[in-house]
Amino acid sequence: MAQKGFFIDLSRCTGCRTCTIACADLKNTPIGLYNRTVNEYEGGGWKKDKDGLWSPEKVFAYYLSLGCNQCSDPACVKVCPTKAHYKRAEDGIVLVDLNKCIGCGACAAACPYGAPKLNQKAHKIQKCDACVDRTSIGLQPVCVEACVDRAIEFGDIEELRKKHGTLASVAPLPDPAKTKPNLVIKASKTAQETGFEGGSVHKF
Repeated sequence: MAQKGFFIDLSRCTGCRTCTIACADLKNTPIGLYNRTVNEYEGGGWKKDKDGLWSPEKVFAYYLSLGCNQCSDPACVKVCPTKAHYKRAEDGIVLVDLNKCIGCGACAAACPYGAPKLNQKAHKIQKCDACVDRTSIGLQPVCVEACVDRAIEFGDIEELRKKHGTLASVAPLPDPAKTKPNLVIKASKTAQETGFEGGSVHKF
């Protein structure tokens, strides 16, 4: 199986949310419910010098576009009571069989990345499926094609790791050992390490 995954370049992402809107438009998701979100992580403070002047201290901010990370050990698959969640054999993409989904939300509670989301109107789970209908015929996920800063890539995860390295997490993302995400990240200059708790998350 050639496992597919994503590469996210934090040094390029400007938080424009084009990926989010392009995905929502293609998938026709309900207003306010997105399969791909952009997180802003920021922090820092102020320090006062001996003359009483204030200046910023350890200030940082960066954006992180996040969908489903097509984990090798997906929490959603393990907790789904109806086996609606499954990994596709040919490329490792995590999918949801809506005929089996009962909308219980167990997957949404278990996923440390918040990828599965409950569509209240349909009472079914929706999530990023890496645009499997497009990638199956050789196209790229719509988020990749729409990204104006070319901050997202999709492909064979081993090829992405050879090209970009193996970093799979920065704050505020969880330890990748939890679910083994098929994700590669290029950190920005101000990116904080996983486990750092001195910042605030704003989701868009």
